Amino acid sequence: MIRINADISIDEDEVEQRFIRASGPGGQNVNKLASAVQLRFDVRRSRSLPDDVRARLERLSGKRLSKDGVLVITAQRHRTQERNRRDALDRLIALVHRAAVPPVARRATKPTAGSRERRLESKKHRGSLKGLRQTKPPLD
Repeated sequence: MIRINADISIDEDEVEQRFIRASGPGGQNVNKLASAVQLRFDVRRSRSLPDDVRARLERLSGKRLSKDGVLVITAQRHRTQERNRRDALDRLIALVHRAAVPPVARRATKPTAGSRERRLESKKHRGSLKGLRQTKPPLD
């Protein structure tokens, strides 16, 4: 079991890991070894996630979520498979942990009387400066 918090744990059978070749510089090792990890987690079919967490996770995943509802995380920062596997798993845990916390509703506030007064005063001042720029018609 992969522990997210006190309430949520993901079964390890739900997470699939495949090893692929990493892109970028790295010399001969890049062409020979499959050190990058592609972690796949089916968000929509997961039995471990509550519905509200699932919905927030789908929203947070962005372009990492496929049309089928599979979250794909690719880790290739490190040179070894084990460190990349740990990195991908940590990123999955962090993402699910973020989704597990419900967002705090925004409380609407009003501007203070002083700030409204300062705003109107600055508008009057700016208007008077612009008024001074106008050309006056000649006296006949």
